[in-house]
Amino acid sequence: MRMLQKFLGFVVLFLFVAVSATGALAQQQKRLAFVIGNAAYPSGALATPANDAGLIAQTLQAAGFDVVGARDVDQESLRGAYRDFLAKVSAAGPDAVVFVYLAGHGAQFEGENYFLPVDAKIANPADVPIQAVRISDLTRPLAALPTKVNIVVLDAARPNDFPQWDQPLAGGLALVDPDPNMLIAFNAAPGTAAPEGKGPYGAYAQSLAEMMRDGGLSLEDVFDRTRLRVNEVTQGAEVPWDASKIDAPFVFFDRAPDAPAPKVSEAESQADRTREIRDFDAHDAYVAALDRDTMRGYEDFLVAYPHDPMARRVRAIIAARREAITWRQTWMRDKPEAYWSYLERYPHGPHAWDARRRLEHFDAELEPPPSFSVIVYDVPPPPPEEIVYVDRPVLYFDDPDFDFEPPPPVAVIFLPPPPPDFVVLAPPPPPVGIFVLPSPAFVPFPRWINPPHDIVPPPDNIIFNNIHNTTVINNTTINENNQAGQGGGLTTGQKPTAGAVGLGAAALATKVALPPLLQKRAALQQGKQPGLVAPLGAPLSKTLSTDHALPGANGKTLPLVNGKTLPLVNGKTVPLANGKTLPLANGKTTVPLVNNGKPLPLVNGKPALADRHLRTLGKQGEVVTGQGAGAQTGNKGKFHRLPTVNGAPVTNGPTIQDKLGRNSPTILPDQNGGKPKRLTRKDLAAGATLAPNGQGGDSGKKFRKLTGNGGGTAGAEVNVQHNLKVNKPNVEVLSRPQFHAQPKLQLQPQERRLVEQPRQQPQQANKRPTCGHPGEPPCKQ
Repeated sequence: MRMLQKFLGFVVLFLFVAVSATGALAQQQKRLAFVIGNAAYPSGALATPANDAGLIAQTLQAAGFDVVGARDVDQESLRGAYRDFLAKVSAAGPDAVVFVYLAGHGAQFEGENYFLPVDAKIANPADVPIQAVRISDLTRPLAALPTKVNIVVLDAARPNDFPQWDQPLAGGLALVDPDPNMLIAFNAAPGTAAPEGKGPYGAYAQSLAEMMRDGGLSLEDVFDRTRLRVNEVTQGAEVPWDASKIDAPFVFFDRAPDAPAPKVSEAESQADRTREIRDFDAHDAYVAALDRDTMRGYEDFLVAYPHDPMARRVRAIIAARREAITWRQTWMRDKPEAYWSYLERYPHGPHAWDARRRLEHFDAELEPPPSFSVIVYDVPPPPPEEIVYVDRPVLYFDDPDFDFEPPPPVAVIFLPPPPPDFVVLAPPPPPVGIFVLPSPAFVPFPRWINPPHDIVPPPDNIIFNNIHNTTVINNTTINENNQAGQGGGLTTGQKPTAGAVGLGAAALATKVALPPLLQKRAALQQGKQPGLVAPLGAPLSKTLSTDHALPGANGKTLPLVNGKTLPLVNGKTVPLANGKTLPLANGKTTVPLVNNGKPLPLVNGKPALADRHLRTLGKQGEVVTGQGAGAQTGNKGKFHRLPTVNGAPVTNGPTIQDKLGRNSPTILPDQNGGKPKRLTRKDLAAGATLAPNGQGGDSGKKFRKLTGNGGGTAGAEVNVQHNLKVNKPNVEVLSRPQFHAQPKLQLQPQERRLVEQPRQQPQQANKRPTCGHPGEPPCKQ
């Protein structure tokens, strides 16, 4: 009995351990991120978005996110890559954490926010929904998935360079309401635009990366501290914004138990957030209001310190927020009364023309009528002193017209100073390929900062496996097999190519993976050579050896044809023909280009012009020579293709001209052995003409040569597709034909291609030659 009890106890213990292990595996968190940095806009490149995206992606990699990202993508690529990313999120199962970061140009149109791909062409406001990607098209399908946390960051509220329209768009981004389990953040408050940084990183991206790297901070703390840091480093020119409906606890990094105590405890921080604004001095009151970022907090500051230098700045922040809330509620109602109500409050406000566009949609009056049902908003009408800040399409907090005082330093009670190694960041090296995000020099984490232990480790992530080890990451070594070394905790399956070794293996090993769609497009744009990882704009000759498949020419990269480069002759590339290079002689091609750049066919390595053992079957516009019916059927006779000048065949002899005015060579078979003969000036001077022979039923006209005195005919015939007339006798004789592309011929159904004929064997001594026929010598008796 006792043995049975022990056995049952072991069984229960085993089941408990098994269930606990299964539960632990089930609770492991998958982290997925999608990062885009668009900078190369045709209207003007932006300085920081690509670098910003690279910095955020690297920080997410360290936090255990499986990151895909790209820079400078067009609309089709962006939509396709995001669609693939959503499929990946769906496959990750429930409780996944998703981070989406978009840096570049943004815009709003009639209440919706848009992200501009690099191929967007905005000529008028109506182009925005067509040329750009609507943000709600990205957030709605994401919200429909059973994820635990969704974080969407739009680092896109920048001054745009749209044309100056009579009916302008509102600037910045529109206030939005996030879906459940989602946080949405802007780099600048709704209705405002942030100044474009000079680089290497934008204030928002660097501040966000700094706060994400701090261990133990909740999402709320991360974005509140980001707002304070950005406002501090930009001297008040940029005020970020975020809204959240995330209830689940989440941290990017854990803080080890032996970590140094924070300068401000969690209890003190919570106490400061609940203190009345009036209980702070003026400087700290401003920081406290900015930390809370609510209408009430800002209004409490104005009540407590109406004459403080920060009062005007706070009033501008309130003005932008009040207008954004008013427009959001107007757009949500979406009826004429709502738009009239907005126009009554803000007749020249940022969204005045959005309201009128919507009224036009309803076929309603564009201005408020004398009487209508005014809707009630959650915020009161703006006081007169606010109108000056929103009586324009966009508000800039660094607008010199307002001459705002710079904000005071952030108090330590709200925000500790930045880590010394994260104040000035070195610019990243050039990207290692098309679409690839820059890889910044990695700044190691303190040893007491670690990713949470309950996350699924991302595959092949050097950053994640070495967050404390800058030597391994920034100085990755390559062994003799050109594979990333495995020492020092380094784990990766990526294999750098020879080009990557020359660039620094870390640039390749730590790069952010491209979405699958962009991997394919990058391979195509790099000439179907996925292994090429030389930085854009860098001469390949400086990174690859001279015997590599891609040599350089005078420090410039060579064009690719079907994924292959052209050989060099005296430092110049060889012309192309059908994607293939042409044979060379003394550094020049031996095959002239005709027919839109296509070369003449080669026979035994020589152009067809040099070999007459070709035949053609009645190709329109060609002149062929031969004997009798053989010229038509190709069973006898010898043929050759002629070069062209300006679309017309030429020879060294005189020409004849058809009814269309096109020149053709006067080539006739001679009377000895059927070899072609060109008419000479002497022949023409003697009155030689071409006249129809009238014999034979083959297609096309038959012509024969008449003697100068009209006597005797030669039975040899020339098959020409058009009626011809003699072009007498002032014909320019070209000693060296020049070859130019000519329009593509319209071929008839019965036409055939040039085909190579075997060379005729020398005439046998015992074989009797033909004779006695027209064009042949008389038979000897």
